[in-house]
Amino acid sequence: MGSLALSRVDLADPAPTIADEVARLARRELAPLASAIDAGSVYPGAFLRGLGSLGAWSSHVPQEGPADLCCAIQSIAALGEVCGATAFIAWCQNTLVWYAANSTNMKLASRFGDGFSSGRVLGGTGLSNPMKSFFGIERLKLKGRRVEGGYIVRGALPWVSNLGPDHYFGTIFEREDGGVAGEEPDGIARGEPGGIARGEPGTVMFLADCSDPAISLQPCKPFLAMDGTGTYSVQFRDVFVPDELILAAPAAPFVKKIRAGFILLQTGMGLGLMRDCINIMDEVHAPLGHVNRYLPQQPLQFRELHAEFEKEAMALARDPYNEDDSYWRRVVALRLRIGDATVAVAHAAMLHCGARGYLKSHRAQRRLREAYFVAIVTPATKQLRKMLADG
Repeated sequence: MGSLALSRVDLADPAPTIADEVARLARRELAPLASAIDAGSVYPGAFLRGLGSLGAWSSHVPQEGPADLCCAIQSIAALGEVCGATAFIAWCQNTLVWYAANSTNMKLASRFGDGFSSGRVLGGTGLSNPMKSFFGIERLKLKGRRVEGGYIVRGALPWVSNLGPDHYFGTIFEREDGGVAGEEPDGIARGEPGGIARGEPGTVMFLADCSDPAISLQPCKPFLAMDGTGTYSVQFRDVFVPDELILAAPAAPFVKKIRAGFILLQTGMGLGLMRDCINIMDEVHAPLGHVNRYLPQQPLQFRELHAEFEKEAMALARDPYNEDDSYWRRVVALRLRIGDATVAVAHAAMLHCGARGYLKSHRAQRRLREAYFVAIVTPATKQLRKMLADG
C-alpha cells in the first residue's frame, strides 16, 4: 500500500512555477485588457502590483553573489504571449529591481529593494539615452553638479516608460563639474582609476523620484502601438538628488556589471511575442492551410528557431555577471537575432491570416505593431549591429 501511495506522488504534476502562475494570470486577467493597453486607455498598474505577490519581480535578485535571470525571462515571455506592452513594462520593472539589487549603496538597497521587488513600488529605466551615449550614438542629456549631500540635476529625457506620479526610475547624468576622485557619496564603491581621477567629466547613476515637484512628466504623442505603457517625456528642473538615491558613482563600472542582465531580460518580450505569432499561424491552419502551405515561412521553422533562442537565453541567463568578451557578444547577438525574428514571425502571421488578420479586432495586426517595438527599443537593431561591429 505504501509503494502505491509513493507512485501516486511520483506521478503527480509538479508544482507550478512562478512563470506558470504569471501565464495563468495573463490569460485570465491580462488578455481582456490587451487591446485597451495597446490603445492607451489602460495602464495595468494594479495587475503589475499583483504579479509582485507571486514573486515575479524578485526571482532574479542576487542570492549571496550569483544571480539567475531564467525565471524573470520566462515570466516576461508569458506576459508577452498575451500583451507586448505589458511584457515591456514588466521588463522595465525587472530592470529597476536589477539596478537596486546590484547597487553598493546599502541605504538605497535597504530603502527600495523590497519595495521594488514586491511590486509595492513601480517604476522603470531611463537608460535609453545613456546606453546610446556609451556606444557613441548620442550625448548624455542630463547634467549634474555636486552639492552638499547630493547633486543638482537638470535636463530632459524624451521617453521613459512604466512611470506615474509615485514611480521611480534609474538613469544617468554627466557631471558638469568634472568631479574629484574619492568624492563619491558614502556607501558607494570607489571608482576605477582614470575618468574622474583624471578630472574628466564623470557619470553618476541614480534613482529619479517622479513625485519630486522639480520633476515633471509630459505625455508623449500617440505611438503606433503600446500606448498604455506609462511612457513620458521627463523634465528635470534643478532637481536635488540626495546621496541616498545614488545607485553608482561613477556609473560606467556599474553599467558594465548590469548590462548583460539589462539586455537578456529583453529577450522575454521577443520570445513571448514569437510564441503567440506561431499560435496564430496554427489557429488558421485548418481553414487556410491548403493555401498557406505556399508561403515561404511556416510555423515549424519559427518553432525550431524559438526553441533555439530559448535554449541560448536560458544558458546565458544563468551567468549574467560573466565578464568574458565572448559571453557579452553572445548576449548582443542573441538580442539582435530575436529582434529580427520577432518582426519576421509577426509578418508571417499576418500573411497566414490574410484578410482576417487585417481587421482591427484581430490580434495579428497588434502583434505586428508590437514586433516593430522589439526591434527598435534600446538597444535597437542598428545599435546592436554597431556594438558587434565595434567589437
